[in-house]
Amino acid sequence: IKSMNDKIKKDLIFPKGEKASNQVFVWDARVQTLVPWDNGFNCPIYNVTFEPWARNNWHKHPWWQILLITEGKWYYQEKGEKAQVIKKWDIVLIKPDVEHWHGASEDSQLIHLAISTNIDKWIVEWWKPVVDEEYNNLD
Repeated sequence: IKSMNDKIKKDLIFPKGEKASNQVFVWDARVQTLVPWDNGFNCPIYNVTFEPWARNNWHKHPWWQILLITEGKWYYQEKGEKAQVIKKWDIVLIKPDVEHWHGASEDSQLIHLAISTNIDKWIVEWWKPVVDEEYNNLD
């Protein structure tokens, strides 16, 4: 007998990685480094898995970021804008210095590849968590 977890493990493209810090994520998320930022490519790549309800804090990057969605339904929101529903196979292009957050929907796991482009140093500015009240009022 195979469990659903066996099917999920078999279907994963990349490993889930280590549990992410609760200082910058709400609920459970995991991060697997695929290409480290200091390897000469200046283009770190991470596989990030968000469990249902999980999201990261408000933050911004000083460089472009590309999110390639490989699984799930989730939310992406830029400061001052309405949250967008994003689904599997979508691509999100985030401009430098745009304050934003992203995370899984309440009923779906989210998996995405996060690619940061042309970085010369690793600086992400993290702010306050996206609290349940904000998350529950996305419509």
